[in-house]
Amino acid sequence: MIAVVDYGVGNLASLDAALRRAGAEDVRITRSHVDILAAQAVVLPGVGRFGHCANELRRLGLDVMVRAARDRGIPLLGLCVGMQLLFDESEEDPGTPGLGLCRGRVRRLRGDVRVPHTGWNRVRIVRPHPWLAGIPDEAHFYFVHSYAVEPVDERAIVGTVDHGGAVTAAVGGDGMLGLQFHPEKSGAMGTSALRSFVRATAR
Repeated sequence: MIAVVDYGVGNLASLDAALRRAGAEDVRITRSHVDILAAQAVVLPGVGRFGHCANELRRLGLDVMVRAARDRGIPLLGLCVGMQLLFDESEEDPGTPGLGLCRGRVRRLRGDVRVPHTGWNRVRIVRPHPWLAGIPDEAHFYFVHSYAVEPVDERAIVGTVDHGGAVTAAVGGDGMLGLQFHPEKSGAMGTSALRSFVRATAR
């Protein structure tokens, strides 16, 4: 079972449908602590402000459950603001902590660029990750964001996107991946990315 964390934020129905298209047979949109800790993998979505997402996750006690799932080695996929929540903090809402699963902070897109960064853009794969197996370099994905993560350890960066310079589009480590783009809105290539995740975490 793949548990999609339901804290009232994110395109949950679209994500559920996208995961099923990608081959997931059992997807559960849930805020049940039992479900999250029993899952074969956990997906943390997110849309909107970092602070609102972080506060709602915390209000429901789901921040503790996501950390516990990570501690138990349950695979974790963060999407859009869900990816940003994996980090320590964000300039968008100073003083509101993230999950602290990745060291670093989230900063507003800088330079003479359009903010938010909206639309299709190419993702350059800078380091392989098993959950993105089969995704070609420079594949197009759909983005909607005004902030991007800046990891302390640049080796955590899996993919970048060019928006006035290289901006982090994907981060990862053992048993964890964060994607700034929306795979559920990214057509066939987004389905391929989710399919790779579903297959890699099947048990």
